[in-house]
Amino acid sequence: MTSKQVAFITGAASGLGKKIGESLLKEGKIVVFSDINQAALDEVVKEYQANGFHASGAICDVTNEESMNEAIDTVMALYGRLDILINNAGIQHVAMIEDFPTDRYRFMIDMMLVGPFIATKKVMPIMKNQKFGRIINMASIQAVVGFAGKAGYNSAKHGLVGLTKVAALESADSGITVNAVCPGYVDTPLLTNQMQDLAKTRGVDEADVLEEVLWPLIPQKRLLDVQEIADYVSFLISDKAKAITGQAIIMDGGYTIQ
Repeated sequence: MTSKQVAFITGAASGLGKKIGESLLKEGKIVVFSDINQAALDEVVKEYQANGFHASGAICDVTNEESMNEAIDTVMALYGRLDILINNAGIQHVAMIEDFPTDRYRFMIDMMLVGPFIATKKVMPIMKNQKFGRIINMASIQAVVGFAGKAGYNSAKHGLVGLTKVAALESADSGITVNAVCPGYVDTPLLTNQMQDLAKTRGVDEADVLEEVLWPLIPQKRLLDVQEIADYVSFLISDKAKAITGQAIIMDGGYTIQ
């Protein structure tokens, strides 16, 4: 068994998951990057290993319980411990409810709510046995407010906050904390890829989405940087935050002040 803390991150081949993993590597942790995209995952692991970091990869479909269990079993076989779970895998689809495909809605719930449940179910006995664990669920401000056109995302993220609270209660006496991070709009491909749909649902040109749709909602009038989120995750898994559990922590540039 390694003496270093081990983190397992879903949806980690790009964007926010990758940046969180990078931050944890720089802190000296072992990071298992997980994703469904084998080619992208291999590139990420190769990149960090080439720079001397202790990174590895585990292919995983978070909507499939067998796949998730196999990935986590691989982590345990390699390192003998799992200290940090970050449920990050996500997807976006923007459409009004009457135009929202039901199969897409179900898939989003499976990925962003059922997937974190499966992962939490798997790691909870491991962490309880260790008397230590940190579970971070990457939620969204759309876990606490609604946004027209995002029925699937809003539903999944609202549910994820509920799961966070229950998991925190069920593990509070075992040295485990469970929290949901709720970022506002972050400068990642997930946001970039929804600009066209946001423009369509709001009746504006795609080039005007920031000025016409987002900036009126965000007092700071800026997108969050992925490093800001990664830094806060690092705080939450540290001993400095050991009394923080069951919380939906908002980082939104002032979006929810009003």
